[in-house]
Amino acid sequence: MFQGAAALSLDAKGRLAIPARHREALVAASAGQLVLTAHPHRCLLLYPASAWEPIRDKVLAASSLNLQAAAIKRLLVGNAREETMDSAGRLLVAPELRQFAQFEKQVWLVGQGSHFEIWSDSGWQKQQEVFFAMGDQLLPPGLEDLAL
Repeated sequence: MFQGAAALSLDAKGRLAIPARHREALVAASAGQLVLTAHPHRCLLLYPASAWEPIRDKVLAASSLNLQAAAIKRLLVGNAREETMDSAGRLLVAPELRQFAQFEKQVWLVGQGSHFEIWSDSGWQKQQEVFFAMGDQLLPPGLEDLAL
């Protein structure tokens, strides 16, 4: 279970140091095999390979003749990269994915249960503003009775 948000810095080579608290779980989940891909909201997704494979298979099963299905295939599968953390717990983020997500030096690693989202600093700040701008319309259908 990946949860929490952490502000991290990309190094000069575009590597991201995964926080120590998540390294072991990522390695254990898929023997260190990770998948990094694009998300429609202009962030990146980081999955253990074993969690990514059923998603990839479901996306690939959709018809390529359907414009929406073809677009999501191109985005998710077309940008997917298999990566491995190095011995220092760093993950290389390819230049194409850094450009897609508009990464600069600081990024945010945000746990989403089975995977992480990785946001540019400005993208993460915009997401926070969108959330607070919702006012009393925060909860989507199905979560109306959520009590915190």
